[in-house]
Amino acid sequence: MTEERQISYQALQKGAHVLDAAGDRLGTVEHVLSDASLDLFDGIVVRTAHGVRFVEADSVRSITPSVVHTTVASVDDLLKPDGDAVLEADPEQNTEGLSGWFGRMFLREHWVRDKRPGE
Repeated sequence: MTEERQISYQALQKGAHVLDAAGDRLGTVEHVLSDASLDLFDGIVVRTAHGVRFVEADSVRSITPSVVHTTVASVDDLLKPDGDAVLEADPEQNTEGLSGWFGRMFLREHWVRDKRPGE
């Protein structure tokens, strides 16, 4: 079996397999945490059988188009999400009724609470 070419974290796609140090599957890539303006790679959020977990950049050994190889021993060694919930604008929400009218009149976006990662 030939080794795939390595790619940048910026080209990593959701759904790529994430493997532990032994080559066993930890889960799949949910998304990459980075700051593109600083070219800073923070790590990878991974969807596992135990919920969403975080692989720090220092624990990523290599990235190919379909697989992320890590130095992590097991899913138990991965960090669980911690922090505030994510909010996203949803202009389609509450477009009817008095709330929608006020939103349109005062140009306010309607916010919805996104589920915390892993919920």
